[in-house]
Amino acid sequence: MRKIYLDNIRWATVILVMIYHVFYMFNAAGVLGGVGSFREVQYQDGLLYFIYPWFMVLLFLIAGISTRYALEKVTAKEFLKKRTWKLLLPSTAGLFVYQWVAGYYNIKIGGGLTYIPNFLVYPVSVVSGIGPLWFVQVLWLYSLLILLIRKMDRKDRLWELGGRCNLIMLFLFALFIWAGAQVLNMPILTMYRFGIYLAAFLLGYIVFSHEHVQEMLAKAGPPMLIVSVAMGIVYTVFYFGKNYADAAVLQSLFTNLYAWFMVLAILGCGRKWFDRENAFSRYMTRTSYGFYVIHFTFAVIPCYYLKNYVTWPIWFVYAAALLIEFAGTLVFYEVISRIPVIRCLVLGIRRKVK
Repeated sequence: MRKIYLDNIRWATVILVMIYHVFYMFNAAGVLGGVGSFREVQYQDGLLYFIYPWFMVLLFLIAGISTRYALEKVTAKEFLKKRTWKLLLPSTAGLFVYQWVAGYYNIKIGGGLTYIPNFLVYPVSVVSGIGPLWFVQVLWLYSLLILLIRKMDRKDRLWELGGRCNLIMLFLFALFIWAGAQVLNMPILTMYRFGIYLAAFLLGYIVFSHEHVQEMLAKAGPPMLIVSVAMGIVYTVFYFGKNYADAAVLQSLFTNLYAWFMVLAILGCGRKWFDRENAFSRYMTRTSYGFYVIHFTFAVIPCYYLKNYVTWPIWFVYAAALLIEFAGTLVFYEVISRIPVIRCLVLGIRRKVK
């Protein structure tokens, strides 16, 4: 079962991730990993505050829905094989082939080249090159967990129970998301928030894969979007100037309420307004995963050189960085997707892209 609007939300979110990473590179919010800010206070950083709480929660929830649909068409063995090729291979072997380049610049930006011995630069670059692929790694682990759950729940009672939810219960799942945000968070590597992302993934698989649940959200989508945008503005103003990736911010009840209501609003409005396709959306549906996998290198390198070697006006720098990132990602994807071994290791594509 394929839902066009879910595909559209997925690739649109990937585009948002790409935009986020350019703004993140220049952030003045205190989030580690960027190339440096232009000013002490940058109001354009408000975009980072507005989208950070929910965009990866949204991707994991959609991944949970898609996992349910995939397992209705293939066996557990076939599902695991496909997920291993598509997810595990690019996030492990792909680090040695391609992602190490971004890792090298991560080290360079952080000043690591001054003290890391030359013979360790490449292996350290490989590890440092994980970048956005943490999502791919975690998604593979959750795929294994779902197979275990299905084996234990052979009669599919969990899924049937999820189908009984009404709109009020969907709202109340915000508390489940909030509880998930409190646990299984890795120190330093703050992107590995296993608790909240597992909660979203399981809700997608058990609850939001039901047709009538999606229909309920479609009816409530527009008013929820208005409420969620208002919450996002209040959230951004309230926390602006603080590190938005700090645990105290991410684990607050208000942050998670905002994140959850925005996810519900996007799903509802997507079902209501974007359940259609054209040539562009079909292309993006086919390529967005590859764009996600390879884009970070085309964000970090241009941002580094634009920040340190040009004196253009700030918005020229942002525009140039975004243009280079999108154009570079597009061209590089089209090239390597046609190279047999490389496309397999970097993108998890086993067959030639038509």
